[in-house]
Amino acid sequence: MEKLDKFDIFIIKELEKDGRMAYSTIAANLKISNTMVHQRVNRLMEHGILLGIKPVLNEKKIGYDWGAFTGITLNKDQDSSRIIEELKKIPEITECYYISGLYTLYIKIIARDHEHMRKVLYEKIDNIPGISKTDSIMELGCAFKRNVTL
Repeated sequence: MEKLDKFDIFIIKELEKDGRMAYSTIAANLKISNTMVHQRVNRLMEHGILLGIKPVLNEKKIGYDWGAFTGITLNKDQDSSRIIEELKKIPEITECYYISGLYTLYIKIIARDHEHMRKVLYEKIDNIPGISKTDSIMELGCAFKRNVTL
């Protein structure tokens, strides 16, 4: 896909403010047709720029008070694909990254309380064959979270 133009950027910014915003409202603000907005959003999704329009949850408001960032050391780095598939089965893991340095993978875990976090770490993650070590840092709160500025 070519570079994003001013229409793409405006559409993305509007959807970032409110993912439920009607395409007709975006079209009126941009002074273009609804069809053009639909086509642009579809193209952005087809090219993997927009990954979807999803709700953003406030985890603490739904009872998940604990968060942790956990580095994972593997016995063999070539097992990472299989291990990632196992990590995907654990709903409390909300993010997973390949990283360089001491660990192969870095994950974000959310849990209701310290006992729930312990169970996720020791009964779910540590039981995945091929994981040799985990090292967790507890999250004390999110100062901010955002998308990259366009």
